[in-house]
Amino acid sequence: MDIADLNRADPGDATAAFLDCCASTAWAAAMTEGRPYQELAHLLADAEEQWWELTSEDWMEAFASHPKIGERWAGNDTHTAWSRDEQSAVGDDSELATALAEANEAYEDRFGYTFIVFASGKTGEEMLALCRERLANDELTELGMAATEQARITNLRLRKMLGGGTLNA
Repeated sequence: MDIADLNRADPGDATAAFLDCCASTAWAAAMTEGRPYQELAHLLADAEEQWWELTSEDWMEAFASHPKIGERWAGNDTHTAWSRDEQSAVGDDSELATALAEANEAYEDRFGYTFIVFASGKTGEEMLALCRERLANDELTELGMAATEQARITNLRLRKMLGGGTLNA
């Protein structure tokens, strides 16, 4: 898909494509309504602006669509495949998997939602360290960090959707 395809897509297909990038229905609807986009930079700028105008409930909807770090969701849909790819550096180390599961559980107990981290390019050990470090944050600080990470994930996925994704986006 390219920007012209996205601009021409019927609203249902465009919304579905945006939901693959970020599972907030309010965000996907705003992005669909924001078409046509002239170029990738315009789309990415609007995506960022729309994200920061959402409520914390909208953010939670997006966060809930992510597998926990180290979890492997089955499925062939685009969102699941991207999550698997983004977390591919976790590997099969059972000791690390146990530590990640414990850190994920502690994080969810503390904040009430899934630990969100821009996983692309990070090792499992790096993500574990980040999760443990962020457990010390207060709730407001952590919500902002999780939202920032989600914005980075969305940016990467928009680039992937339009054929230009890289690990360092």
